[in-house]
Order: sequence, then C-alpha cells, then structure tokens
Amino acid sequence: MSPGEVVAVSLNTALDITYTVPHLMPDTSHRVTDVVTRAGGKGVNVARVLGRLGSDAVVLGLIGDDATGSDITAELAQAGVPARFVRVGGRTRRTVSVVAGPQATVLNEPGPHVTAAEWTAFQELFAGVVREARVVVLTGSRPPGVPVSAYADLAGIATAAGAEVLVDTEGPALRRALDTAPAVAKPNAAEAAELIERPVRGHDDAVAAAQRLVDLGARAGVVSCGADGFVAVTAGASYRVRVPHPVTGNPTGAGDALAAVLAHGLARRVPLPDVLARAAAVSAAAVACPWAGGFDPDVASRLLPEVIVRTTERKQDTCTSPPR
Repeated sequence: MSPGEVVAVSLNTALDITYTVPHLMPDTSHRVTDVVTRAGGKGVNVARVLGRLGSDAVVLGLIGDDATGSDITAELAQAGVPARFVRVGGRTRRTVSVVAGPQATVLNEPGPHVTAAEWTAFQELFAGVVREARVVVLTGSRPPGVPVSAYADLAGIATAAGAEVLVDTEGPALRRALDTAPAVAKPNAAEAAELIERPVRGHDDAVAAAQRLVDLGARAGVVSCGADGFVAVTAGASYRVRVPHPVTGNPTGAGDALAAVLAHGLARRVPLPDVLARAAAVSAAAVACPWAGGFDPDVASRLLPEVIVRTTERKQDTCTSPPR
C-alpha cells in the first residue's frame, strides 16, 4: 500500500454501532429499527470522507489485538479505505450512537491501554509514512497510556517532513499541538470553550475562540457550531459560514466531514473561501447520512450554491502553502 497524500491519524479507533429508534426515553426499553456496524473513530471518519472527495487518504492508528480489531481491519479493507495499524494489548473500544429523529446520543468507551513501547512503535510507523504526505489530520481522543503531548509530537514529525497539519482535539492536547503552529485547528464549540473560559453561546464567542486558536499558534482557527455552521479566523480575515436551512438526520459525523474538506483543500491548495463554502455544504450533507464517515453528495451539491459566507477582510488570505 502506497502512502496517501493525506494521513488521517486514528489513535482511538473504534467499532461504531449505530442504533436507530423512533424515540429515546430514559428508564425504558426501546425497539431498534436499524443497526449499522462499521469501523469508526474520528480519524477513520475523516479518511472515509476524504476518499469520497477524491483524496488519496490513508488511516494510521492503534487497535486492540482482539476480534473487534480484526473486524475493523476487515471492514475497512472491504470499504476500500487504506489503513495501517499498530496492534496493542487489550480490547478495541466500541462506540454506540443512538439516533432518534434529529438527535443522536453517543456512548464512547475509553479504549485499550497503550504501553510506552506500543506508542513508540506507532511513532515509527507514522514517521515512515508521513514522508510522502502533504497533509496530516490529527483528530479525536487519546486512549489510556498515550501521552498528552501525542499530537504535538506527531505534528512536529509531520512538519519536519514537510506536511501541513490539521488538528481537531481539545484540552491540554490541543494546547500542546498549537505550539507546533498547525495550518488549521478545528475544535467544536464545546471543546473551544476552555480557550475563552466561557461557553461558546453565539457568533461573537465562536469568533473569539477561533481568534484564540490563531493567537496560540494556528494559521487558521475554525470553530464548528453544529446547525449554526462554523466560523474561521486567520491573520487576514474572519469568516462566518452556514447553510440557510438546517439538515435533519444524524449529526455525529458532521465535524469530521468539515475536517475532511479542510484537509482536502490544504492538500489541493484551494483558496480558503472556496474551501469554507464546500466544507459547510459537505458537513451539512453528512447529517443526511445515517452514519458517521459519509455524506449525501446530492444534498451537498444542492446546498453549495446556498452557502452563506460572510467575510471580514483584513488582507487577502488563502488556504495555500508553498509547493514542497
């Protein structure tokens, strides 16, 4: 398997189980009307969407040395998603999403414990593959045992190899990664709240959080706000991006679809406003998909001309980088 132009890191790979129910109520039993089981975790979801966008993407990750881990590798191979994993001791985690109408309830297991030797093995795999990559996406949670510096460490390796970095995480791991000056930092509103020490409750708060991402080192800060779209801030401009009408469905993978389009734009050196408009359309179309890691292309095509991008310019800016 050849390295991809985009490497999507999946440190906490999971077997995603999505249940659809008519209604979700506590303290009662439910009859499930549909079940979908497939490989997941944010890095895997991003790679799936990248493949649909036409990017040559590969997943690098950690999975447990168990039957669930084998199910994940088999499903990805069947789906045509290139992936390479370091096997670790312990049980591969599972996630359960319960979708009821426009709402989704997600239960995430913590993942297997990763030893120092296993983490070193992953870094060695990553360093070998990233030499041929244009973009690296560092996204999702860390399993137990993986250090808080993990994304910063991987970002440093990627940058030294000449790759752009997009980071989508939270807390101390995000702050450490910002020290490496990633091309894009993309937390959601809840994850970004810590940066401004208050909840992100509207456009102004989201812009403040995105600006804080830039102040801390990112070239572009993007904060996703669910059905309200997202904001982006760079040294040159700030953008408010949204579709005019919310899409109903399963919102679980919308943020991953947004990250995928941003990574695709970085890899193809597309002007930033065009990236943002397409990102809004695809992330909204991901809600129309019953499971994370996909999007409805017909919905995306319909929404793209309707996307509202409001720009406050400080100077001309693009999502480009010098040729490697």
